[in-house]
Amino acid sequence: MSKKDLVQVTGAVDKILGGGRYQIRLDNGHVITAQLSGRMRRFHIRVILGDRVQVGVSPYDPTHGFITYREPPGGRPPAEG
Repeated sequence: MSKKDLVQVTGAVDKILGGGRYQIRLDNGHVITAQLSGRMRRFHIRVILGDRVQVGVSPYDPTHGFITYREPPGGRPPAEG
């Protein structure tokens, strides 16, 4: 499955499960299990409890996903233009 096939959703880290897995509470109220994507592991980006993250969820298994982006503390900066 390619990266384009994943559905991008936003949520917050609810619990750290160990083994590189996290429990994410999505904005729509669902709870899923997610792990870090390859690039986040490669560049040692740390995710802690309460962080806002973007998760790529497979349409075939909506209970599991990959954390693809960690939003900076305080939210995203306002768009210029």
